[in-house]
Amino acid sequence: MRVAVVAGPDPGHSFPAIALCQRFREAGDAPTLFTGVEWTGTARAAGIDAVELDGLVATDDDLDAGARIHGRAARMAALNVPALRDLAPDLVVSDVITSGGGMAAELLGIPWIELSPHPLYLPSKGLPPIGSGLAPGTGIGGWLRDVAMRALAGRSWRAGLRQRAAVRVDIGLPARDPGPLRRLIATLPALEVPRPDWPDEAVVVGPLHFEPTDQVLDIPAGSGPVVVVAPSTAMTGTVGLVDLALQCLTPGETLPPGSRVVVSRLGGADLTLPPWAAAGRGRQDELLTHADLVICGGGHGMVAKTLLAGVPLVVVPGGGDQWEMANRVVRQGSARLIRPLVADALVTEVNEVLSSPGYLEAAREAAASIAGVADPVRVCREALALAG
Repeated sequence: MRVAVVAGPDPGHSFPAIALCQRFREAGDAPTLFTGVEWTGTARAAGIDAVELDGLVATDDDLDAGARIHGRAARMAALNVPALRDLAPDLVVSDVITSGGGMAAELLGIPWIELSPHPLYLPSKGLPPIGSGLAPGTGIGGWLRDVAMRALAGRSWRAGLRQRAAVRVDIGLPARDPGPLRRLIATLPALEVPRPDWPDEAVVVGPLHFEPTDQVLDIPAGSGPVVVVAPSTAMTGTVGLVDLALQCLTPGETLPPGSRVVVSRLGGADLTLPPWAAAGRGRQDELLTHADLVICGGGHGMVAKTLLAGVPLVVVPGGGDQWEMANRVVRQGSARLIRPLVADALVTEVNEVLSSPGYLEAAREAAASIAGVADPVRVCREALALAG
């Protein structure tokens, strides 16, 4: 089948989309990726047809975030209808925050599926609001807390639904959003939380990881642990993580003798490195086979990739969903959390994880949960057949 996969340019969303395209191609389908121009060449080099997603440049100045998000989605839907019509796909898979792809599919009468490159973030009547980082409350006090928080968050959610309905009508769609055929939840089961209202259309398919380079980072010689520092690729990520880590994590002083520090990043200015450190752009999947610990910002992609390798973490969350993700992995037992980022806390938590085998055991348990996921290509094919 012909499949259009739509995702914005943020690596946390474009890379899972490329990985999904690879899965479709391996299964004999014909995927085309619609994404930011900065990654179309990378996708093509990986053997994926890729075209620029129109409408990514902001043209609005609405101060209301909801109105801005939904208005931009509607504008992108209209702009990308011609390219999708020419492609004539059998199915559109649209990233959860690039919702214009789903609207465009609706305008053309094409079935569509939503891709969430992280846990399911829909509201639940059994959970605190997503983003709070809180576990479900216990006892009457916890129940009341969650009810109150859901009521407050629900106002914003309902306002967003009204805004979405209005822009749908503006571009010729019914006000009521029918939603996708399926929601592909691309995470590890260990990072999900039980909820009493799991949607029938949501299916956990496991993390979708793509390596944008074939280069392998050299690890400095040494007999001690390998500590990987992976700064966030998100605009809301914690600033200064790499500089502070290189300043305060020193083998034989604040780290065990013989330790190595490897900074894994997509780009940035050259760093002045001591002999026990390395930095650059390299395959993270290969690097993680040597890692004893990962320090990262809490973005789902790096957290899931690290856990899939059975490696524990120290998480320094920034904004967006990083606080939610950091708290989930802490509750799962694989990580320690730092906020705000200060040198003493970083040294303390890194050594706590390195010296306590429970974090490694929990990370390996999280990796084992991959056995419970579904094949995303099969989910898409079966959904399309049923919609048939």
